[in-house]
Amino acid sequence: MPICYPCLLMKPPRILFLRSFLYFLFWIHADYCSAVCFGSQAFQVGLWSVWLSGFVLIGLSLYSTQRLPTLKDRIRVTKLDQEAVGDPDNPKITIFSAPSPFNGSVGARQSLAIRSWLALSAQIIVVLFSQDPSAVSFAVPFGSRVLVEPNIDFTFLGTPFFHSMIARSRSFTSDIFVVIDPETILLPDFISTLNYAYELDRDWLLVASSRNFSYFPYYLDEAGKHWQRGDGKWVRTQELQELLSKIWRWNRCEGRMLMAWNSGDWPLHTGVLPPFLYGKGIHNHWVINEAVSSELRFVFDASWTISSFHLNHQDHWPNGIVGDSRVSDIENRRWEYVGNSHIGALYGSLLYREANYSSLIKLLKCSGQYVFTNTTEKTVYPYGYQSARSLCKRRILHSWWKKRIVACVDAIKSLDKILDCSLKDQMRPSAPLDLSFSLESLLPLIADKNKTIVLAVAGYSYKDMLMNWVCRLRRLLITNFMICALDQETYSFSVLQGLPVFKDPLAPNNISFNDCHFGTECFQRVTKVKSRMVLSILKLGYNVLLSDVDVYWFMNPLPLLHSLGPAVLGAQSDEFNKTGPINLPRRLNSGFYFARSDNSTIAAMEKVVKHAATSALSEQPSFYDTLCGEGGSNRVGDNRCVEPETNLTVHFLDRNLFPNGAYLDLWRKKNVKAACVKMGCFVLHNNWIGGRLKKLERQVLSGLWDYDSSTRMCLQNLP
Repeated sequence: MPICYPCLLMKPPRILFLRSFLYFLFWIHADYCSAVCFGSQAFQVGLWSVWLSGFVLIGLSLYSTQRLPTLKDRIRVTKLDQEAVGDPDNPKITIFSAPSPFNGSVGARQSLAIRSWLALSAQIIVVLFSQDPSAVSFAVPFGSRVLVEPNIDFTFLGTPFFHSMIARSRSFTSDIFVVIDPETILLPDFISTLNYAYELDRDWLLVASSRNFSYFPYYLDEAGKHWQRGDGKWVRTQELQELLSKIWRWNRCEGRMLMAWNSGDWPLHTGVLPPFLYGKGIHNHWVINEAVSSELRFVFDASWTISSFHLNHQDHWPNGIVGDSRVSDIENRRWEYVGNSHIGALYGSLLYREANYSSLIKLLKCSGQYVFTNTTEKTVYPYGYQSARSLCKRRILHSWWKKRIVACVDAIKSLDKILDCSLKDQMRPSAPLDLSFSLESLLPLIADKNKTIVLAVAGYSYKDMLMNWVCRLRRLLITNFMICALDQETYSFSVLQGLPVFKDPLAPNNISFNDCHFGTECFQRVTKVKSRMVLSILKLGYNVLLSDVDVYWFMNPLPLLHSLGPAVLGAQSDEFNKTGPINLPRRLNSGFYFARSDNSTIAAMEKVVKHAATSALSEQPSFYDTLCGEGGSNRVGDNRCVEPETNLTVHFLDRNLFPNGAYLDLWRKKNVKAACVKMGCFVLHNNWIGGRLKKLERQVLSGLWDYDSSTRMCLQNLP
């Protein structure tokens, strides 16, 4: 149902009973005045009503006087309020933010901002979305008031996904939820504004832009309660708010904005929140636009009643640390902003129907009174139970108060259009969606301390299985993986999903969407890309664990595979018989193997790639025939082969630890995961099944699925 703004209702707290009764008396007085004008009989009725109301008012006044607190009590309450002591009747507020690592000047500004939040009220809890150890170190002194939440989706460079942050926030219990930039400082009127909004009998979404200071010579004392000058003298909060009110330097297009909403019955907007990168533009405006269009919540701008600001420093680069180097030195990460622009244009209505800030209902505080105003329609909606339209019709507002309200609104209206913002130019990005990373530049960023990477090669038809594979590796805290995209669609998809991806310039064209499984001509062409890319990485000095995306990981196999030693290639066996040798002809599975960057392995892989290039089959027979000899002439024992020219040993991995899709009929078990965990499996290959759709169905139904394709998020809280 569309929201009728003039009919906004307030929750009826007991402290407002007197005001309501006074409104009732004013209405009687208005009826009396009307009676004087329209007849003597009505006049007599009106006269009696005036006498009656006078007696009632005298009685109510005496009663109210007895109920008033003493002067001593009022002083004590004021003091408690100033000290921000938690009141159980006040709403519980949870503030969410995604800080950069707490290092250097960025860490100092974030620390100041977060301490300013905590100083406002004991009812505030802060949740920091971060995987950096410095966030945990920062949070420890604050105990349960500051929590670190690492279980959301991040890009490979550490940028959090906004949609994952919002989804995770729903797992917390709170009266009011707030999302804010980690460097934004808040002053006490933030609390009074939220307390006022909390009394609205609506589901609402509040937004507020942040001003910027180039110089702010104040700091919080060690207790985090009082602002001080450089000489140690206290600064009154009112003085800070007055200073801030004189500064109008804010940019609503910049994105330094806080959003707050109550825990109501309605979502923020209809539809799905797309995978925006947090702090990279567009996402705040997208949510506001969709919330206004959806008409599920009352959306208003509280920029004029919330004193929030940040320090305008040029050295700030959010979420820009990888290893020991700043990623801001690498192409400035422009693709993150371009990606958000692409997503904003693809999802929702922002590209076609943008809600201007000047058209949002504004919350103002005029003459000490909160009022809502629509500067476009030149309408004011005051505080109270009854609708503003009804109050205005009955002429309840005194003329002097109305003049002050009009003057207050006019002063802000003149600035409103100046501060307006439109993103339509940003929504039509001219730059291509390009990660700007080559294979050579990605490797040092991704590889682990042993110079090892996990490589997956994928086309667009397998994008969901790719993300399931990625989510599982993230769950296992494995971050040294990278993706070779076979087509532009997979490349663009991977960039938007925050994956370390590169394109193979020699990848085959016309890759079939549904007909590229084992045995097809498409499969034969695609698999040869894998061995060629592995060889390229080996020559660059990095070890490679090649894993198909249909391999489900239960544990990290890298420590075990490293223990095989140099000049040994560990590969999965495709043998399906329960007993007997596992190195029989054509039983080497090239969808999961570990290759070291040493001379023997590189020489052997060159032979495999050369053989596959002239073969009409896939690369898998080339692996076996080259390394184990045609017919298995180079076999040694039941689980090894030795290539005589390069002296490379091929070790066929234990199938109880690395089972293929046919071994022990594991995929037919009632509980596949439990069966594999009991065996101690490291991985389980979803092969020995025909067709992409059948493979996908089998894996989803088995429960070995960690990705939600509808929201483009990894499923959290999985064992």
